[in-house]
Amino acid sequence: MDEILLERMITYGIVFLLCATTVFLYMRKKKVKSVVVEKKVVIAKEEGMYEPVSLYPYIDLKTCIGSAACVADCPEKDILGIVDGVATVINTANCVGHGACFHACPVEAITLRIGTETRGVDLPHVSQNFETNIKGIYIAGELGGMGLIKNSVEQGQQAIDSIVKSKNFSKGNIIDVIIIGAGPAGISATLACKKHGLSSLTLEQDSLGGTVFTFPRAKVVMTSPMTLPLYGKVKLFDTSKDELLELWQKVISDHDISIHENTKVEDIIPQNDGTFKVMTNIGKEYISNNVLIAIGRRGSPRKLNIPGEVSKKVAYRLLEPERINDMNIIVVGGGDSAIESALLLSDNNRVTQLVRTDTLTRCKPRNRKDILVAHENGEVDLKFNSSLIEIMDDSCMVKIDDVTHEINNDLVYIFAGGILPTAFLEKPGVKITKRFGYIMKSHK
Repeated sequence: MDEILLERMITYGIVFLLCATTVFLYMRKKKVKSVVVEKKVVIAKEEGMYEPVSLYPYIDLKTCIGSAACVADCPEKDILGIVDGVATVINTANCVGHGACFHACPVEAITLRIGTETRGVDLPHVSQNFETNIKGIYIAGELGGMGLIKNSVEQGQQAIDSIVKSKNFSKGNIIDVIIIGAGPAGISATLACKKHGLSSLTLEQDSLGGTVFTFPRAKVVMTSPMTLPLYGKVKLFDTSKDELLELWQKVISDHDISIHENTKVEDIIPQNDGTFKVMTNIGKEYISNNVLIAIGRRGSPRKLNIPGEVSKKVAYRLLEPERINDMNIIVVGGGDSAIESALLLSDNNRVTQLVRTDTLTRCKPRNRKDILVAHENGEVDLKFNSSLIEIMDDSCMVKIDDVTHEINNDLVYIFAGGILPTAFLEKPGVKITKRFGYIMKSHK
């Protein structure tokens, strides 16, 4: 009997020891990972990447169970991590707002927000059905805070669905919907109008694609499966700008849809009968029952307001880098667009990139790595603590560490961000408010 008892004690002891060892190793592994994430958070704060710049995940620590499903589903690197059993944001400035974490969380502990408690973001008033405070004027896509291609596509068709439900159309020979902008939201809305049998007119100040059209040619567009009206599901993950534009061209061509390019809307004037007069820069005026504004947040490029900036050699976007050869080029800016453009131009030109800070804080990790490698290899002359102060015919005056230098120059590309089209929105009465920690998407 004693031998049986001893055997049982030994067996139970071994099992307990194995269980305890397994738990110890598991907890140790979690602690090591937690320490790694904590270090990444510290680095992110030092580099200015911890604070969000647009849409970002907000984690309810009381609800989070630390499943790490959000970390696993995020296609970007080091946006989220797990510390002491709960999720935390890391390089929030790199978040592109796809919302994969939002959908992945098994306990719905994540909401998508814009602006923080201390740093607000200007947003137009938009209801759940995408209508502004002015009845009949709708906003979808980046301007409303949801800038990812998939989100914009969804919002474009949802806004049209709302117009259909409002039954604010079919008044005589008046256009049902005028769509301003031919980016992802505008194209989706145009297709949705065709699907619902609404008459529509799509006006784009530049070219088909809107903001996407201005991406450098080789830039990879991060997106995810989306459904286009009249076309169906589109599965795109890593794709070039050209491939995306070709898809939209095909869909528009197949369904005989016309996009009025190089037509900028200058004013939207509400009429007494509830319709809207839409005025353009080419002198044409249109009357519609509804207006959907589907433009980007950067209504106009931000200028430096320095002497010589009106020169023809200055541009605010890079369209055909492969056609530029053997030039002395200055690229201004430290964001993703500036870095990607500098890298593209460096193949066949001599490129100097000016960054006003002492480090790169507003770019994706991959871009930061690539530009630093290019600098080390002598492919791009990266100058920190620098600013462009004057543009002349054959050169530019540049201040570096408070010392002014003259640099030979043929072309200047300025990527200083854009200006929210506040005046354009406020003319017809759309209200704009600075939002702090505003919830854009929640489970309830």
